[in-house]
Amino acid sequence: MKRLNWGLIGGGEGSQIGPAHRLGAQADGNFTLAAGALDVDAARGKAYAERLGISSDRAYGDWKEMLAGEKGRVDRVDLVTVATPNSTHFDITKAFLEAGFNVLCEKPMTMTVEEGEEIVRVAEATGKICAVNYCYSAYPMVREMRHMVTSGTLGKTRLIVTNFSHGHHGNAAEADNPRVRWRYDPAMAGISGQFADCGIHAMHMASFIAGDEVETLSADFASTIASRSLEDDAMVNFRMANGTVGRLWTSSVAIGRQHGFDIQVFGEEGGLRWTSEQPNQVLYTPLGGRTQIIEKGEAGLSDEAARLSRVAIAHPEGFPLAVANIYVDLAAAIRGEAAGALPLAADGLRSMAVVHAAVASAGQNGAWVDARPPMFR
Repeated sequence: MKRLNWGLIGGGEGSQIGPAHRLGAQADGNFTLAAGALDVDAARGKAYAERLGISSDRAYGDWKEMLAGEKGRVDRVDLVTVATPNSTHFDITKAFLEAGFNVLCEKPMTMTVEEGEEIVRVAEATGKICAVNYCYSAYPMVREMRHMVTSGTLGKTRLIVTNFSHGHHGNAAEADNPRVRWRYDPAMAGISGQFADCGIHAMHMASFIAGDEVETLSADFASTIASRSLEDDAMVNFRMANGTVGRLWTSSVAIGRQHGFDIQVFGEEGGLRWTSEQPNQVLYTPLGGRTQIIEKGEAGLSDEAARLSRVAIAHPEGFPLAVANIYVDLAAAIRGEAAGALPLAADGLRSMAVVHAAVASAGQNGAWVDARPPMFR
């Protein structure tokens, strides 16, 4: 099958997320890295693009140059990935959608709810795919959890508890490190720090697995390092449309926790637990029964989990291949084939509405607020 042409904006040399996108997009032979605007420094970005094998005429100095250069080409890119700082996501995503390109945007999709609603409208008007990189939802065993919950294995879902907490920003002496500082700078990160950075992965995962949406929430934010304008720790209680109760903790100052992303789902007939540091396993406890370990690659998994498992049982796949699974589903969608449960613009909008609701709640001493975007109320 012919490879699709892929373009990357951001994710340059030294980027944290760039390698995961490059590995993920090209892991299954679906995409070729054909164009890029990889760095805020034009010369550095062009040089790095050429070292990655991009031809000099498609190694662009910035995203506007890339848009102008690609939209007139017969072999233009089929998908553009936006892996730039948060404050640029809206302008780049909107411009490429309006020019007829499919887009995968890093989270958060936008800085405001109004921008998110505009992206949803533009994607609907153009008929192009706008996906958001909630890549943790593409682990095979997360897809298995979603199947088990939505197919009724647990009965009615009562409670979801999720955490995304690490300690890698806990050193106050490193607060001015550029790779850290921007995450707590409102000019670049928006109105939220840790919750918008990591917490919304956990919130999206809760909605994704439950097949449900957050309606209301109550939040408490803390900036434990004095130089930070935005929060580095947050606790959020939430309630979903179908009555599920949710608890979420996210932190970047939890020293001793390395990645710290896990989720537990408790229903009338059993419970499930998954953790990103052991992503090949789901723990399942049926009501009145013993805890079982469900392994990636074993017989009897759902079609969705089996489809996204590449190697034999007991062999780890890891984060880059979770990102790759997003690209597998994107390639299928672009080709008009059956795709999996892609996180799309509407999911990005709901996440941004949750961020703004949490900020509002924290500013009102934890008052319960509506967490839905206005266009979905």
